[in-house]
Amino acid sequence: METVTLRRFDLADADAMMAWASDPEVTAFMTWEPYESVDSLRAFIRDTVLPHPWFRAICLAGDGAGASPVGAVSVTPTADRCRAEVAVAVARAHWGNGVATAALRRALATAFADLDGVERVEALVDVDNAASRRELEKAGFQQEAVLRSYCVVKGRLRDMVIYSFISTDPLVE
Repeated sequence: METVTLRRFDLADADAMMAWASDPEVTAFMTWEPYESVDSLRAFIRDTVLPHPWFRAICLAGDGAGASPVGAVSVTPTADRCRAEVAVAVARAHWGNGVATAALRRALATAFADLDGVERVEALVDVDNAASRRELEKAGFQQEAVLRSYCVVKGRLRDMVIYSFISTDPLVE
C-alpha cells in the first residue's frame, strides 16, 4: 500500500471528489445521498468542508505533491466539547487496501492536538457495515455498544455500533 497522507481540501478537489462522492456503493451507509452534480459538490466543499475545523482529504503519497483525494476523513466536535465524531469515506478502488485504517490513524495522531478540549473521538457505524467496523478496530477504536433503532438512514431505521478512542489510548502503528 502507498503511504496515506491527509491535507486540507480545496475547491479544485471537486472533480476528483465527485468520482467517489457520487458512487452509491461508497455512500450506501452514509446519511447523505450520492452527489449528482459537481456544482452541488463544489458548494458543499465551499460552505461546509472549508470552514470545518477538521475535514481532510485522504491522498496517496505516490500520487505526487498535488495528489487528488481518494477519500475524506472528518473529526467533528459535538456540543459537548470533550467529544468529537469521526467519519470516513474512501473511493471503492481503494477498499480493502488499508487506506481508511491509515487515514483514521493519521487523524487520531493530530486531531486531539488540533481540536482544543476534545478527549474522546466517537464513531457511529451501521451494524451491517462490517468493513468500516474492521477499519475502526484496526485503527485502535474500541467497540462500546450496539444502539438499537438509533437513527433513520435513507428511510430505514438502523441499529448502530458506537466505537470510541480516548486521548490517552495508545496510537496503533
